[in-house]
Amino acid sequence: MRQQKQTTPPIARLRQASLGAFFRPSQLSSAGLSRDQLRAMVRSGDVERISRGLFRIADTDITENYSLAMACARVPTSIVCLLTALRVHEIGTQMPAEIWMAIPHKAQSPRLPELRLRIVRFTGVAWTHGVTQTHFEGVPAYITSPARTVVDCFRFERLIGIEAAMEALRDALRQRKVSVAELASVDRVLPSRRLRSVLDAMLL
Repeated sequence: MRQQKQTTPPIARLRQASLGAFFRPSQLSSAGLSRDQLRAMVRSGDVERISRGLFRIADTDITENYSLAMACARVPTSIVCLLTALRVHEIGTQMPAEIWMAIPHKAQSPRLPELRLRIVRFTGVAWTHGVTQTHFEGVPAYITSPARTVVDCFRFERLIGIEAAMEALRDALRQRKVSVAELASVDRVLPSRRLRSVLDAMLL
């Protein structure tokens, strides 16, 4: 008797593809799926449409990085920075209500009403120096390193306040997540006059 060939359900193939908490239709080919199958999964409730061009598996767990992962999926070239990077690196006590992200100097600001974003602009060497790749809920992302984040807090102190910048500096050093030498190295590339004076005092 001829045995019936079993096929893997589309939702199972989508899970196996490990696309992260959020995915775009353009990523379906890596899971061997079509847009018609995506529409069918949305109709069945297996997949949710979050916004235009962005979807998630319906029963994905919602964690503290849920909104951050969504933001990185919506703005894939952005860099997580400043207060949000401090939270991710567990430096200081800042718990920002907004997601702080950097985009290129001349790029158009993203319009994402479902998310609270605080956009800053990076240009030149600031776009690459001290920036590392990471993942949030499986979504590829970029983030400033601990040392770069602390330096940026002084570079953008007019936005976050000198108190938050000083707290970040003290806590990062206390936890040994950065060293004075690392901070000085970043500061030479992306200088901050106030941070330089603080570091000089520490080195006396």
